[in-house]
Amino acid sequence: MPAYLLRRLFQSALILLGVSLVTFILLYVLPADPVRQIAGRSATPQVVENIRRQLGLDQPFLVQYGRYLWGLLQGDFGRSYLQKTDVATLIAARLPATLQLMGGAILCELVLGLTMGIVAALRRGRALDQGLMIVSFVAVSAPQFVVSLLLLYVFAVKLGWFPIGGYGTLSHLVLPAVTLGILGSGWYSRMMRSSMIDVLRQDYIRTARAKGLTRGRVILRHALPNAILPIVAMIGIDIGIFMGGIVVVESVFGWPGIGQLAWQAIQRIDIPIIMGVTMVSACAIVLGNLLADLVAPFIDPRIKLK
Repeated sequence: MPAYLLRRLFQSALILLGVSLVTFILLYVLPADPVRQIAGRSATPQVVENIRRQLGLDQPFLVQYGRYLWGLLQGDFGRSYLQKTDVATLIAARLPATLQLMGGAILCELVLGLTMGIVAALRRGRALDQGLMIVSFVAVSAPQFVVSLLLLYVFAVKLGWFPIGGYGTLSHLVLPAVTLGILGSGWYSRMMRSSMIDVLRQDYIRTARAKGLTRGRVILRHALPNAILPIVAMIGIDIGIFMGGIVVVESVFGWPGIGQLAWQAIQRIDIPIIMGVTMVSACAIVLGNLLADLVAPFIDPRIKLK
């Protein structure tokens, strides 16, 4: 186990280094100039150059990247160009809202997706199976803003069950979490159906049935723990996606999370914030996958970490 952890941590460090390098290169070659955003349209060339020099953007690429990487190793994400605040402070202020939405969304995904996948697998080839797979396909294909606006119009505007937007209470969380849950449930249902069908064909399932175990016990005790392993890995990936990739849903519902912060930074070309959110999201994906691998042996003891 210690050797496995060391190897995975080393691989994770290389992945994060690669993400930082690629992102920094893309932002470096970006045609838009962040200095112009700071100086304003009426600024003179001399003012623009002074700001560029103060921010260190007149330095060669390797110098800029080396300075950023050195700060990152010390836990310094830099300072926002426009908000004049440490990026770590800005992200920390938005993190609780993002974690809250992430937890609610993953819960909705699992409840909807696993239920549809299990039912579809047990009714394989029948009308219910085909209907649930059509629903999952629609859920996967539906644009985020369409589902967001539809739920907002029906349940907030027409029925008045939930607030139109905002943050702070459970009622504010329901609609954005359900929106993300619906959109993600399609992937979980299709994966769960495929995994469940494969498990139900195994010899130990037939043996359990031959012993006279009830259908419910065979599914819950023997089939489900083995079929759910691919879902654990998907949850690890989802953690990173929700940390920085739910911009549309956060914008529609006025949710003050990291995704909204990233979108505002992209509009203003605030490079330190973009880099900070990207690195936090990458760290979340790496840690999520590592946790998924560490949890897998507890679900299925046959899995060994080498």
